[in-house]
Amino acid sequence: MTSASAAIPGPGRTKAFLRLVMIEHSVFALPFAYIASLTAMYEWDRNIHWGRLLLVTVCMVGLRTFAMAVNRIIDREIDARNPRTAHRELVTGAMSVRHAWTGALVALVVFLGAAALLNPLCLALAPVAVVPMVVYPYGKRFTNFPQAILGLAQAMGPVGGWLAISGEWSWTAVILGLAVGIWIGGFDLIYACQDVETDREIGVMSVPARFGIPAAIRGARACHTLTTALFVWYGLATHAGAFFWLGLLVVAGAFLYEHSIVRPHDLSRLNRAFFSVNGFIGIALFVCALLDLLVRGLTV
Repeated sequence: MTSASAAIPGPGRTKAFLRLVMIEHSVFALPFAYIASLTAMYEWDRNIHWGRLLLVTVCMVGLRTFAMAVNRIIDREIDARNPRTAHRELVTGAMSVRHAWTGALVALVVFLGAAALLNPLCLALAPVAVVPMVVYPYGKRFTNFPQAILGLAQAMGPVGGWLAISGEWSWTAVILGLAVGIWIGGFDLIYACQDVETDREIGVMSVPARFGIPAAIRGARACHTLTTALFVWYGLATHAGAFFWLGLLVVAGAFLYEHSIVRPHDLSRLNRAFFSVNGFIGIALFVCALLDLLVRGLTV
């Protein structure tokens, strides 16, 4: 009886798993999948299809949960050697590797199931979306540019959101996906700066560890400049209206603020730049893009 009950994840294990995968950070990727999905709905029949939007949400959260769990499992030995990450659940024992794998596989099944309910193309391409999620945590072991793999993984969200609605490939969605991937890769360059000394000591590869913090921050600035240009391209490609361009101005201002508070010799406000500013960017652009689509005729 004891062994049987231990095999069933209880509330404590569920909470530990949600902490492990930082479920609240879905805010970074979801808004852009919604922008793509809603724009595709606007181009399709100008109606919001709530059932499909729910399935897009399930897909996004399921795949991201799987990716984060696998990341934590693969990186648990590295995390144990880094003071900043030594408190993570797989290091402290708050979550066992077996239960982390269980949660990851459940999330993967949920993702694949939701993709199957959307359309055949989403199901066919779903395994492709899984690959960079698994490769990324290994990236820091064989390349100085693991953020490029992360960017590729994140770029799939908007592309998948569009495919979920149209069932057809869209290069317009690719523009938005590239913008998101380069954006997230850029702010991960900033985030990696706080681990430079530890990474060099234990052999973890990254842009800051190989080329230094100033180079990483310059790289992040270049990424976010390119991101802004891609958002402009996406706005032009979708014939966006005033609200979208207003949102893009807000995003550009947020980028300027982010890079004004993080400097090579002052990383004291790095967490504010990473969590607060980047979370705001996604939500702000989504709200403005939604208002733009509603004004242009999208029906709730």
